[in-house]
Amino acid sequence: MDKPAGPTSHDVVAHVRRTCRLRAVGHTGTLDPFATGLLIVLLGRATRLARFLEPLAKRYRAVARLGVRTDSDDLTGRELARVEPEAWPAEAEVAEVMAGMTGLIEQRPPAYSAKHVDGQRSHQLARRGETPRLAAVRVDVRRFGLMRYDPPEVEFVAEVSTGTYVRALARDLGEALGVGAHLISLRREAIGPFEVAAAVPLDEVSVASPLLSPAALLAHLPAVELSAAEAADVGHGRQVAREGAAGRARLMVGGALVAVGEARETGWQPIVVLEGK
Repeated sequence: MDKPAGPTSHDVVAHVRRTCRLRAVGHTGTLDPFATGLLIVLLGRATRLARFLEPLAKRYRAVARLGVRTDSDDLTGRELARVEPEAWPAEAEVAEVMAGMTGLIEQRPPAYSAKHVDGQRSHQLARRGETPRLAAVRVDVRRFGLMRYDPPEVEFVAEVSTGTYVRALARDLGEALGVGAHLISLRREAIGPFEVAAAVPLDEVSVASPLLSPAALLAHLPAVELSAAEAADVGHGRQVAREGAAGRARLMVGGALVAVGEARETGWQPIVVLEGK
């Protein structure tokens, strides 16, 4: 799905649920209402596969506005401070700081986030005027590249691990440059091998919209072909004997995904079964 600006990810799921007349609909990787771009929507039994997409890296195109800090680290928040320097940082300095923010880094989540603090969502505390204390978490910023610099705007591309907040990247970039910053636009271009160019716009969704098969959805996992007898065992949750099993794999019959298996010492143990008794 190519989400437009405005609706929440939950709104998109509700729209698909109504349009496709299905109860079981979910998504992977929430996008903020102001953000646009790729949202993978799961239908029917495929909703059970969401957790296997979490390790996939996400790629974003975004614009940060230097000189203004907000309480949400994006354009939807309340302005906290404004700086108008005599001269904005040089492009080479911006690029150097961004390069230093790649790799495994410690990132403090935004106050307006879904992180839990003492049993409550951080954004709930922030909306009540409290200042939640959020611990930094380790994230993997695989790419943080400058695409355009037209002060005070910085356009960049970021490829990051799950759990990374792009608005926190914008905030920390501004802090490192000594002027502050917040995010003013965000578009998710890719999740793993899935590109927004192949996505369906929200207003074009219908029961005839083309769907990915569960097997294609998990193409990043190796495939293990099963015999008819093994497929029957998997359908009952029984292990499939195989030497050298490692990690997770798609357990397949004739190109169709029967289950997702997890390696055990003697073979593959089905942990999510899509087909079977």
